[in-house]
Amino acid sequence: MLLPVSPTLGVVLAALLVLAAAVAAWASLGRSREILVAGVRAAAQLAAVSLLIGWVVRSLAPLLGFVALMFAVAVWTAGRRITGNRTWRWAAVPIGAGVLPVVGVLLLTGLVPVRGLALIPVAGILIGGALTATVLGGRRALDELAGRRGEVEAGMALGLPDRDARLEIVRPAASDALLPGLDQTRTVGLVTLPGAFVGMLLGGA
Repeated sequence: MLLPVSPTLGVVLAALLVLAAAVAAWASLGRSREILVAGVRAAAQLAAVSLLIGWVVRSLAPLLGFVALMFAVAVWTAGRRITGNRTWRWAAVPIGAGVLPVVGVLLLTGLVPVRGLALIPVAGILIGGALTATVLGGRRALDELAGRRGEVEAGMALGLPDRDARLEIVRPAASDALLPGLDQTRTVGLVTLPGAFVGMLLGGA
């Protein structure tokens, strides 16, 4: 193992977390508390999940249940971040459309075996990417609709149905949500490294 898991690592990570919150407070970003909570929550969740994974990889039913849990948490997180109300369930549509076909093809072709040590990280990477794109696309779309309401009404006045008038505004804005993923793909190996690849390097592979 190239990265020692020791008290020193914990202290350094805690110090970096506090520093990130301090920088956000200094810049008046209004996210200091959210950064601290997210960091502590991530550490607690990773500790719990590391114990849970040791159990779910032993059989198929717990494995599929864990992947379904990952998907459900992503849907809840994205939906609440976008709408903040009971319509959060609709986030399952874009996340599912991005994840399910890819995972299905990987499993059917045998490129990813139905084993926890292979399926969980691959599904996690795909769900995480879909979560990011969904949140960015949803928030940008709603912001554009709020700021360009007059253009939507103008389109409806010209005879466009309500849905089509909104899509004229939403499509260009929502497509920007693909930019982070595209930039990461274009710079992979030069700037960014896939999560599984990094894990193997840190593990000494």
